[in-house]
Amino acid sequence: MKKVLTGAPTFSALGLKKQMLALAVTVGVSLGTVSIAEAAPARNVNPPSLKANAPQVYVVKKGDTLWDISKRFLKNPVRWREIWASNRHVKNPHWIFPGDRLLMCTYNGKPIIGKDEGDGCAGIIRRYAGGTNVKPQVRVEELSNTIPVIPLEHIKHWLTRSTILPADTLDGVPYIVGAADHRVLAAKGQTVYARGNGLEIGKRYAVYHEGEPYIFTDANGVKYNAGLELTQVASGIAVRGEGDITTLELTNSFDREVRRGDRILPEYDAMLPTLFYPTSAENITAGGIVVRVQGSIGTAAKHSVVTIDRGASHGVEVGDVFEVNQAGEWTVDPKTNERIQLPGEEIGSIMVFKTFNNLSYAYVLESALPMKVGAQIQVPSLED
Repeated sequence: MKKVLTGAPTFSALGLKKQMLALAVTVGVSLGTVSIAEAAPARNVNPPSLKANAPQVYVVKKGDTLWDISKRFLKNPVRWREIWASNRHVKNPHWIFPGDRLLMCTYNGKPIIGKDEGDGCAGIIRRYAGGTNVKPQVRVEELSNTIPVIPLEHIKHWLTRSTILPADTLDGVPYIVGAADHRVLAAKGQTVYARGNGLEIGKRYAVYHEGEPYIFTDANGVKYNAGLELTQVASGIAVRGEGDITTLELTNSFDREVRRGDRILPEYDAMLPTLFYPTSAENITAGGIVVRVQGSIGTAAKHSVVTIDRGASHGVEVGDVFEVNQAGEWTVDPKTNERIQLPGEEIGSIMVFKTFNNLSYAYVLESALPMKVGAQIQVPSLED
């Protein structure tokens, strides 16, 4: 049962803004950390191995992702940067587009893959090695045509509309108390009323629905709240105020209606990153599991989004790739009648695309079996 407030909640827009900025909005995307991750140098391991059926020539197609292309060539696609012959003379050497012709060449006895610019492997090697007589080239392309690591539309909702905040961050934050015409639900074009101080007339605000908190148990068996998930359901403009009640006109709604109790936060423009680079996770606090399957109460598959219980405080960064291992099933030994657990197995890979303090959102790159809550994550080996 919710507490009945006897006094008006207080809210400082400036104070909350400072709290949000402290949560590291690196590119203005929602309230988590989203950055374009550059791959870290590989550890001292053997060179990456090519697949036996790796193509000598591959023409990039619309719908390809960098991860899928890397899997065509490498046994371990997370090591793609070790064989990618980027052109050091252009600003963004990793951008590739549909129609680009990729060649597998050999340089100093090692395989490298690069874009054919009309001069074959000789040109790829010359540009990769920083040779002379490199002619400047101009190529005009829409940035939306670049081949991504993962399709942006698959994660856009979680980049722009979802966030995880510490539970106490919402203390004193205004909330919806009702709608015009005694409506229970409200959407774009309708009027709602928010209770709480600090809202400014004429300013734009976002309306967030509170999801289930992330409740964990520490080593001493004590439960604690690791964060509260918020999903933006609407945005609007504050048009007038009377005491601690502010009237808002809803200008947009997203996926679901506004309800009583939904929170009001300042709205920020979402600046989506154009590229993510998969990296080999290093120096991550050991352990970690999948704690939520987004958009589902069941299991995750390829292209799904999951939440893991590892975040920035554990050393996780955007682009980190993890292997996912499902615990073995429990069964009964037919001879001894003992209850035993079968060995676990690797079932897929995920890549982090947004981090918070104790949690992260990750995209399922591949999954051989349904991925369940409780599946273990671990840093992949760089050995093939």
